[in-house]
Amino acid sequence: MNNYAIATQTLKAADPKLGAVMDQVGVCTLDQVQHPGGLLDSLARSIIYQQLSTKSATAIYHRFLQLYEKGMTAEAILNTPDEMLRGVGLSRQKIIYVKDLAQNILIGLPTLGELETLDDETIIQTLTKIKGIGRWTVQMLLIFRLHRWDVLPVDDLGIRSGIRRVYGLDELPDRKTVLQLGQAWKPYSTIASWYLWRSLEIV
Repeated sequence: MNNYAIATQTLKAADPKLGAVMDQVGVCTLDQVQHPGGLLDSLARSIIYQQLSTKSATAIYHRFLQLYEKGMTAEAILNTPDEMLRGVGLSRQKIIYVKDLAQNILIGLPTLGELETLDDETIIQTLTKIKGIGRWTVQMLLIFRLHRWDVLPVDDLGIRSGIRRVYGLDELPDRKTVLQLGQAWKPYSTIASWYLWRSLEIV
């Protein structure tokens, strides 16, 4: 279990507006929603979730996993006919991305254990060489798989929507605004991000 007490105290002191939302949301439970599996599982999941509602993506992802009841491997994905992948709901573009990911795994991507030894930016540079893996996708890996504490996904719609709500902005903030506000959250940007996502669930 992670102890978020110091992080939350620091964030509340540094940013009272965010602090008020944190009080409404309650205790941070980020450590309870960490993704299991290896690098292939994590990145395949992120690719499938791109640009879809959570509900739709979850349904497609579960159908995708059912194709590999003996275990998802890079070889198994490459040997799966495109029609089968289309059948579970993957777009043609995402089929290309998932198969390119599998190919890269076979060629030799670092394992999660090896990535653990690298800094965030190096991990981003390493993995964004894969088709369909952008900065946001790697940031989700950093947050939900590698437990990194200082990640701020500036392009994430949920983060931008949360900031708009927390700070009473007339429109969604641009990247520059997100980065400026985010200076106050270091070195706990991940925890701040989690609270911004949760802020959208407050009625």
